Amino acid sequence: MRKVTKIQGNESVAAKKNKLRVAAYARVSTDNVKQLVSLDVQKHHYETYIKANSDWDFVGIYYDEGISGTKKDNRAELQRLIKDCEDRKIDFIITKSVSRFARNTTDCLELVRKLTNIGVFIYFEKENINTQYMDSELMLSILSSLAENESISISENSKWAIKRRFKDGTYKISYPPYGYDCVDGSIVVNQKQAEVVKRIFTDALSGKGTERIAQELNSDGVPTKKGGQWRANTIRGILQNEKYTGDLLMQKTYTDETFTRRRNKGELDQYFIENHHEAIISHTDFEAANEAIKQRGKEKGVKKDCSKYLNRYPLSTKVICGECGSTFKRRIHSSKRNKYIAWCCSKHISNIEKCSMIYIREDRIHEAFILMMNKLIYSYKVMLRPLLQSLKSTDYAVNINQAQAIESKIEENAEQLKVLVNLMTKGYLEPALFNSQKNELIEEAKNLKEKKDMLYRSINGEVNRVTELEQLIKYVSKTDTILEFDEDRFEQFVDKIIAFSPTEIGFELKCGITLRERMKR
Repeated sequence: MRKVTKIQGNESVAAKKNKLRVAAYARVSTDNVKQLVSLDVQKHHYETYIKANSDWDFVGIYYDEGISGTKKDNRAELQRLIKDCEDRKIDFIITKSVSRFARNTTDCLELVRKLTNIGVFIYFEKENINTQYMDSELMLSILSSLAENESISISENSKWAIKRRFKDGTYKISYPPYGYDCVDGSIVVNQKQAEVVKRIFTDALSGKGTERIAQELNSDGVPTKKGGQWRANTIRGILQNEKYTGDLLMQKTYTDETFTRRRNKGELDQYFIENHHEAIISHTDFEAANEAIKQRGKEKGVKKDCSKYLNRYPLSTKVICGECGSTFKRRIHSSKRNKYIAWCCSKHISNIEKCSMIYIREDRIHEAFILMMNKLIYSYKVMLRPLLQSLKSTDYAVNINQAQAIESKIEENAEQLKVLVNLMTKGYLEPALFNSQKNELIEEAKNLKEKKDMLYRSINGEVNRVTELEQLIKYVSKTDTILEFDEDRFEQFVDKIIAFSPTEIGFELKCGITLRERMKR
């Protein structure tokens, strides 16, 4: 009698073949910190949501940062998602809403039809629409039209209101330029910053260029409005801003019908108000300073907005004194035999008693950079990859959940304040009680915002470190020995240089690590 052995089929393989390959698409329309953290929350949600379904295989998350949804061509990740669908890598897509996917009816329907024709369907969470079960495109067409019209309506209403305020002179500048503060809707001179503005105009009138003015302000430790470094283009913006004369020119820029921000070169009316606020600079000095800048541009053969106005040297503003924290300046040193370029601490130059750090030759810095990069090329597997693995293994879920919880509390706080105002308006609350409770809510909102911003900075800082480190590893893993200084690679990977001594410097890389190198004198 024949013996028959029954072999069980591989159920896991069969099940896997039947699983849907699912991807998610997310987008935020601005690139500020709050919105990028919102994007992180969406990514975390979709990854958890898809992996929790045993009938689905998680393909990945496609996301666009800081890009408007009004045109699909602007979104590289959306285009990559469609390409992967066409290559049969994806069966099903999940996205938050029609407005997140597309705010243009034509684009939305075109994409849905294209994907449906190749057997790929989309689930819109907010509207609870699955394109696989749609009898017609009517509902999707209505929803996408509403999303598009909402975007246009919001934009047009805002433009109309702003234009009306332009015409009647009631438009209020919410974020005045350096040298001014906004107090109860009015522009008021900030006396401390105003002195810096006067210094900038005086320096320009004395013949100094914008780059030199910026370097000297940085050397003297003068902070910008946001506490950053002064740049040549920042100085130029101040010198060309008519607000410092007390006048106000409105509608210098505008948003066109394609939702693109443009400089107004006569396409729309502009509105000019004389003596709108207190002046810091006279009209005579303003015109003379601008004429001086134009003349310097003509002499150098450079036009406005040209990149030559920016930092001319790779090391400009990047070499920091490890002793006093000042920025190094470029100098030409001469000896009996030759000339060479050196970088010197600006405080040491102005007062040798306040800082003892002496100069560092530029060619020695270049040699140290070459040596550091070659070390990374030959040992990146030991030095960089473990760090990348460690950063990637960091669980952001705790911070993301905390951010979500704080967002909810901020919304609750706003609702409570709204209720409080309504009660006061209807006469149900005494003014003293209203003011007391209102102040408590405002203080609570302030503390919540500070906590939220701290979380945003923490999350985005770590995410940026991973990106920078991946780029560095990609470069060194495919590069042979470096024999000469490469300006492009220096700009790409180095944030700044700390001069610990004339013979030792530290390269602070954009990925967050600092590597020290010794130099010859």
